[in-house]
Amino acid sequence: MGAWSRFMSKKFISGTAVCVVGGAAGLWFVSKTIERQTVLNSFTTNYEPSPCARWDWNWDHRDPKSLVKPLKKVDDPEAQNAYNKAVESVKCRATRHLILVRHGQYNLDGMTDRERTLTALGRKQAAVSGERLKALDLPYAEIVRSTMTRAQETAQIIGESLPLLKLKDCCLLEEGSPIPPEPPVGHWRPEASQFFQDGARIESAFRKYFYRADPTQKADSYTIVVCHANVIRYFVCRALQYPAEGWLRISLGHASLTWVSIYPDGRVSLRTLGDCGHMPKELLTR
Repeated sequence: MGAWSRFMSKKFISGTAVCVVGGAAGLWFVSKTIERQTVLNSFTTNYEPSPCARWDWNWDHRDPKSLVKPLKKVDDPEAQNAYNKAVESVKCRATRHLILVRHGQYNLDGMTDRERTLTALGRKQAAVSGERLKALDLPYAEIVRSTMTRAQETAQIIGESLPLLKLKDCCLLEEGSPIPPEPPVGHWRPEASQFFQDGARIESAFRKYFYRADPTQKADSYTIVVCHANVIRYFVCRALQYPAEGWLRISLGHASLTWVSIYPDGRVSLRTLGDCGHMPKELLTR
């Protein structure tokens, strides 16, 4: 092969190599550009929920499948039918509504609970909330109230607007320290023993009142619960399956209304949180 032929052959090979490398680089650049310009339809297409964000359907231990014996013979049609019938028999059909009312403003100078009565302003707040509940005209079943003085008085005043309702006392609903808050606050630091005692009691109150309806309940129910800010805030976090340590991040006004609904399938929704919209400006206190 002559010198000129060898030169042209090398030039052709080099040019081909440059084209291949250049083409590959161009393809990589174009693909990266397309990747950078890709817009996802929603955050859920590339978002992995944290463990605490996953809903526990058996949070109240009343999920129908947890109340019947598990199916052993999956391939047996008769066993499958019997299992389905058993599950259907323990399903609930109604929704339970809990309307949580914080007590009105009270005398902070009182040395004992008996002395911590509602102020004149607190009594007005309770009366206005009572009228609001009356205006909603819901088929309330009863008024459950904490045994502390300020809650007792608030419920009594609300009851004047709803005279047909029975007042029911519950010591589990008393104010307390449910769980150490996160983040902590410097001006309020109860002893660990207080959290240990109050936390168990308030959790017991949650389990007593928060659950899906019994299968025998045919119609939706509405229960008014008059208690305290710490208790209500903890209830809300637990009901929504949010970290309970965040309860102190929620602020509630005096005699405010918080409405929680528990649906037959175990879902829970917060309809209102600390609603004070029915009160005039001069009655708004926290």
